[in-house]
Amino acid sequence: MDAERAAGRDSVEGGRGGLGDFVSALPPEIISRIFSGLDVESLCHASVTCKVWHRVIDSNERLWRHHCLAVRAVCQREIDCDRGNGYSWKITLLRNYWKSKVKQEWLSGKYSNIPSQFSLPEKSMYPMDVDTWGEILEAELER
Repeated sequence: MDAERAAGRDSVEGGRGGLGDFVSALPPEIISRIFSGLDVESLCHASVTCKVWHRVIDSNERLWRHHCLAVRAVCQREIDCDRGNGYSWKITLLRNYWKSKVKQEWLSGKYSNIPSQFSLPEKSMYPMDVDTWGEILEAELER
């Protein structure tokens, strides 16, 4: 049995053999380093791979903080508000990730010369508050 476990054939999930084995065998610092190389979408996908990975990723605030601070460059007010309201780094990131992507595209001028509303890509809209639309309109006026 020990030889099987060492070979990664015995899963933490009940002996079925799984990919979570190597994660549970590594020190937390190494696990964090491995998963920190993933982008947000890949991190979310990895989180649903198996129970072990979910526990490791879900409980590692450092992983989520890193990505959340990158999103903060675009959505500072929103991130600061969510953190001030006590949301975890993960929840704050999940609440603001797509908004930051859409907001960045609008601020960069990607949609400046769209002939009509029907020409906008489906993911170009996201519920945004008045202050965010104000930022976007100011950027448009400066172009």
